[in-house]
Amino acid sequence: MIEYGHFIDGKHVKGASGRTADVFQPLDGSVRAKVALASKAELDAAVASAKAAQPAWAATNPQRRARVLSKFLELVARDNDELAELLAREHGKTLPDAKGDIQRGVEVVEFMLGVPHLMKGEYTEGAGPGIDLYSMRQPLGVVAGITPFNFPAMIPMWKFAPAIACGNAFILKPSERDPGVPMRLAELMIEAGLPAGILNVVNGDKESVDAILDHDDISAIGFVGSSSIAQYIYSRGCANGKRVQCFGGAKNHMIIMPDADMDQTVDALVGAGYGAAGERCMAVSVAVPVGKATADKLMEKLIPRVESLKIGPSTDPSADFGPLVTKQALERVRGYVDLGVEEGAKLVVDGRGFKMQGYEDGFYLGGCLFDDVTPNMRIYKEEIFGPVLSVVRAHDFEEAVRLPSEHEYGNGVAIFTRDGDAAREFASRVNVGMVGINVPIPVPVSYYTFGGWKKSGFGDLNQYGPDAVRFYTKTKTVTSRWPSGVKEGAEFSMPLMK
Repeated sequence: MIEYGHFIDGKHVKGASGRTADVFQPLDGSVRAKVALASKAELDAAVASAKAAQPAWAATNPQRRARVLSKFLELVARDNDELAELLAREHGKTLPDAKGDIQRGVEVVEFMLGVPHLMKGEYTEGAGPGIDLYSMRQPLGVVAGITPFNFPAMIPMWKFAPAIACGNAFILKPSERDPGVPMRLAELMIEAGLPAGILNVVNGDKESVDAILDHDDISAIGFVGSSSIAQYIYSRGCANGKRVQCFGGAKNHMIIMPDADMDQTVDALVGAGYGAAGERCMAVSVAVPVGKATADKLMEKLIPRVESLKIGPSTDPSADFGPLVTKQALERVRGYVDLGVEEGAKLVVDGRGFKMQGYEDGFYLGGCLFDDVTPNMRIYKEEIFGPVLSVVRAHDFEEAVRLPSEHEYGNGVAIFTRDGDAAREFASRVNVGMVGINVPIPVPVSYYTFGGWKKSGFGDLNQYGPDAVRFYTKTKTVTSRWPSGVKEGAEFSMPLMK
């Protein structure tokens, strides 16, 4: 039995609270590990280590900080297979999907190699007689990230890489459901040359989250998870005077116009809807065909594709997707399918009875597909986070724009069409934070920025890209004048640059 403690001051530390949680292996339902759940005292120890180490790290020039990240990338590439295997075992993703999880995190680390340029300030010579102005970006100090189970490699890297590159020390509280990869990433950062204390991993539950939110020495917090918890963390963190960014749930729509290439559309829809068993905040969970003919054509091609999806253990390289992360997650998603039937939606593909031969205790659910879903149904309103796709038929383009625009979530949306004018108008008008045009999962590349609107995002700045540098730094502006030629005497009016 594996036992996970914490990673504090550059080394593994056993849990001291006496509280633990089970870490499951979703492919067969077995308990793989025990993870310690931190007390406030253990969080305090991590923060103390970070606070002591951070000033020297901030004083290290950004090019040298970037070299540590560069070495870290080499080590992640070296151990990529090991990391993917560990991720798949604890999360349930297929190995190719696990490697994709790692790669999208790596891309943000690669972007942060440019931190010497990204942290450059501004300079104006001669802003007034003998007066020069310049600004500089400085780190906040000790910052924290609270990350979800569904991307145990990608999102921790999205959080700690920009923060550390900018000169901060970082406290990572990963999901207690799959803590193995975050712990391993911390080890690799130390191996890459990161000083002890700059990256600490504290495993835990709500007790440790609240300790982070209330800690006087933590200046900023980033979170990814459900919208209800995002709103709680945002409100409590801001009330405590912290800088907070929180990203929550989603209900991502794919609009299918009558002129869309239907084969391409179905390929995209199946992959985006059912990949990772639907446990993605950017998964497409609502298909919106425009017009009856389009809807009928879509269903004709979509139903057999969903029926033929191959579900298997994460170790099966030919599987389309694997199990859900826990038994509770499986029961919750099954409950939503039951609810959809009760609400009157047409369940055209029912995956509830799926059993994986030889893995009967695993957390598997077959692909489920609803037709004739309406906006008043809970299965449309709420995030299901499983391999369930709902088809909502739109009469025209205006209704197709209105559906995602009026939904309480606003993470991602896609439109599939051959009409450039329709695509351009849709992208301009839709009230959603990230838009794909013939791209089903519009996660931006690392040098842009990721973030949803409405109940999908709380805070003014997004994740990674230039926004990450803004979030993890503060700007100091210096106005300087030297004595030569300065007029003697006190000035009592508002200073003017003249």
